[in-house]
Amino acid sequence: MANEAVVYLIDDDEGARNSLAFVLQSAGIGARAYESAVQFLSVVDELEAGCIITDVRMPEMNGMELVAHLKAKGILHPVIVITGHADVPMAIQALHAGVSDFIEKPFSGDAILKAVETALAEHESRQGAAAERGEIDKRLATLSGREREVMEGLVDGKVNKVIAHELDISARTVEVYRANVMTKMGARTLSELVRMVMIARLA
Repeated sequence: MANEAVVYLIDDDEGARNSLAFVLQSAGIGARAYESAVQFLSVVDELEAGCIITDVRMPEMNGMELVAHLKAKGILHPVIVITGHADVPMAIQALHAGVSDFIEKPFSGDAILKAVETALAEHESRQGAAAERGEIDKRLATLSGREREVMEGLVDGKVNKVIAHELDISARTVEVYRANVMTKMGARTLSELVRMVMIARLA
């Protein structure tokens, strides 16, 4: 597991918070505990890489409301919801809302650690994907309007002659624009270029 990752624990039950923190810290994972969702939201703009574990039933703001607040703020940290048996339908609803996992009480330390391991891997993957999209966007911004038009034709599978006809330019000019696009995008092959554009379109 990523030793530098931090797990943020939100639970109004002090005993539960301390127990979870002990399990995580024993496994070499950093843990920070908060007694309410409101307290946690006061530091949410300073979060380090990691994931969030929250109980469903809490005063002031429950776990589902917290998830909604995080989503509205654009927080990408995966969230694990701790739920009692009666809250399982709510937990399933939470999954549909984008929660990473839910764990039913009572749970073992192994169950928590496995869920955290999965969530941390998910967060690392999201961060990597976001960074890649950002880099692709920067490269796309360097293209001229005509270069972008040629690129769109290439990505749509059109040959140079067809692109030339549609843009009312010569096939030789298309080749020049194509070379410029490949250079500016840092794509060695057409398949790499297609992949980049698909990632940008999904952003």
